Amino acid sequence: MPPTATPPSRRVRDWADSGVAVLTGRPDGPPLIPPGNAATVARLLAAHITDAAALTGHTVAVDGARLLSERAAFTGSSRRGDVTVGGSGRLLQTSDGWAAVSCARPDDPYLLGALISADVDPADPWPAVTGWLASHSGVELAERAEMLGIAASPVQPPHAPVPPPVGGPRSVAGLLVVDFGSLWAAPLCSHLLGLAGARVVKVETPTRPDGARRGNADFYTLLHGGHESVCLDPGRPADRAALSELVATADIVIEASRPRALAGFGLDAEESVTRGTTWVSITAAGRASGRVGFGDDVAAAAGLVARDADGPTFVGDAIADPLTGLAAAALACSADAPGRLLEVSMTDVVAATLTGPRETSPVARRDGHRWVVDTEDGVIEIAEPRTRPSTAEAPDLGRDTTSVLTSLGIPTTGVSTL
Repeated sequence: MPPTATPPSRRVRDWADSGVAVLTGRPDGPPLIPPGNAATVARLLAAHITDAAALTGHTVAVDGARLLSERAAFTGSSRRGDVTVGGSGRLLQTSDGWAAVSCARPDDPYLLGALISADVDPADPWPAVTGWLASHSGVELAERAEMLGIAASPVQPPHAPVPPPVGGPRSVAGLLVVDFGSLWAAPLCSHLLGLAGARVVKVETPTRPDGARRGNADFYTLLHGGHESVCLDPGRPADRAALSELVATADIVIEASRPRALAGFGLDAEESVTRGTTWVSITAAGRASGRVGFGDDVAAAAGLVARDADGPTFVGDAIADPLTGLAAAALACSADAPGRLLEVSMTDVVAATLTGPRETSPVARRDGHRWVVDTEDGVIEIAEPRTRPSTAEAPDLGRDTTSVLTSLGIPTTGVSTL
């Protein structure tokens, strides 16, 4: 990743053009310019992927900054202050600061009840959780949340870990990408590698398909168009054997869960790396951490929050997801990627874009029918999120299981098909 030192005027301009600023701030107030330079970093990461694709004549015409707000352009979502754009998370006060808490999964209300050792209303767990947090510290929240598998963490002061290196570009044209990821970060990584010429095979199980299939259909199609879909049940011996052989043939493997998940399928990242595979491991806070996290709470926990007189607000829409997807794709498109286990911590990717103390965010103002922000270089317009057109249809679950295995010389006898 590039250095974090960015001229203030460029930082503000990139944020304003990204579509993220209009998603940041109170619903009844003006957009806020976020801290740090994540939008600038996103553009530089996209440029690296573009350079790698150009080595073999492929064109990746994406603006990394605009990718950060792309999902909201499809869903029509808007800023909600201390509530996530999607509505499933909150910024709440603890006894010693602030914390980001997510309630996105069906079982999360019951897990939040276990967190606070009390019954909660499944339809609205927030009053009970808010009351509990007010008398408990962020450290206690983090410890309990990790134990229970809840996406929740205190908002930390910005820190700048050493960013993951990005070497010179390499072509991924013709390489086989096997993607076990879901939702946004990993699929965006695969999407970008596909644009750069890679063959992308999405792998799901019958009981755990990608939850994004239930989300916005047009956005799902954008990220998965032109890919192939394999569905295998690791509980069946024939499927488990096919899964192992599929991974053995891959040039790049992408996972976006805690390492024990694929280890439970009999898949070994270190063994794959010794064969020369690039293994991209996307986690909330590193492979050694048991923490669960989604894009909004991870970004806030890393320190990426905007601030006004009333306190912190979320930045954009699950911004840690697209920023991490870009970083992961850039790393996979680097000359030193083959034969490496690439640990991509969402928390560290976000934190590496932040410098300096927490401060009140620059505020936009109205200029006719548009929002603008004043900078030392003049007035900059705040852009709305924008969509990109899909280039192909997204496959139904398991559509290509037999054809993919056959094309790679993997036996299909006894393999389940949907």
